Amino acid sequence: MALPNIFEKGVCDGVIGRINSLQPDMQPKWGTMSVGQMLAHCNVTYEMIYEDKHPKPNAFVRFMLKLFVKGKVVGEETYKQNSQTAPQFIIKETKDFSVEKARLLAYINKTQELGAAYFDGKESHSFGVLNQTEWNNMLYKHLDHHLRQFGV
Repeated sequence: MALPNIFEKGVCDGVIGRINSLQPDMQPKWGTMSVGQMLAHCNVTYEMIYEDKHPKPNAFVRFMLKLFVKGKVVGEETYKQNSQTAPQFIIKETKDFSVEKARLLAYINKTQELGAAYFDGKESHSFGVLNQTEWNNMLYKHLDHHLRQFGV
């Protein structure tokens, strides 16, 4: 079963609609993040694509990530509730819902506008070169997981 294609405008618009239905006071169905923290957490993926904000893992860590984590992240199987995450994705401080939401929407729109061809063969921060399907799976699946976490 192929995941919806985040590079297609209709799918992208659907995800954006779900994000727009979030409210700052919503409580998660699982986990401990607030909705603002969840949005900031989702932004980390895009920061790794578009910003030089997070250091790349060293060669050994990248090898281990490719060996043990990559398949779970870029495959089609959905994430389990309360799954472990990388340290860069742990958001402990309070985050401004409106700021994080605006950032995430801008990243999603930018990604859709650049399109699948831009991502095909692009190197990821942690997993090396990915094809467009792997990029799609990673991006869509992560957003979908956390939007379901908040019931949207």
